[in-house]
Amino acid sequence: MWTQLWPERNHMEFMLNQTAAQMAGEMSHLLFKVLMAALSALAVIAGFDYFFQRMQFMSRNRMSKQEIKEEYKQNEGDPHIKSKIRQLRQERSRKRMMAAVPTATVVIMNPTHYAVALKYESGKMAAPICVAKGVDALALRIRAVAEDSGVAVVENPPLARALHAVVEIDEPVPPEHFKAVAQVIGYVFRLKGKLPAKAG
Repeated sequence: MWTQLWPERNHMEFMLNQTAAQMAGEMSHLLFKVLMAALSALAVIAGFDYFFQRMQFMSRNRMSKQEIKEEYKQNEGDPHIKSKIRQLRQERSRKRMMAAVPTATVVIMNPTHYAVALKYESGKMAAPICVAKGVDALALRIRAVAEDSGVAVVENPPLARALHAVVEIDEPVPPEHFKAVAQVIGYVFRLKGKLPAKAG
């Protein structure tokens, strides 16, 4: 109000000599200027207040590192628990796989780094199925279980590596490896007297 009325102080004295109608017009003009000035001041104050309130809100709601970790645990689950569950699942899967090794027809080795156990029942399966596979220490365990169970172990490094890379547990051997695998299984069957020996 001061910024609008003070510059008009001399004019306001002159207004005393005007008629009532003229004075009303001048006063309405001054009041309009005062009102616009007040609204402008309020807009500036509201802008600063909005900025201040937003900064306070952001500050109050900014989460600490610990709060972020807790929220992640709530949304995604505790990583330690998830890791433990994953480890338990892998261990159960490995146990089931090792239990299936004695049912295999042959274990193809590389000779110690890779092992793939295949099961084939003539007339019942369209293709051999992988029942177990592993590398390094697990490959040696598969071989040991196979030997203890009387399962034939055949060393064929290229085939062992190829099968380990492309075949998954409980899945059939891919068609591109049928011939090589058939030769190995045929050899095993002949050893066990399930197929007649080749002539000559």
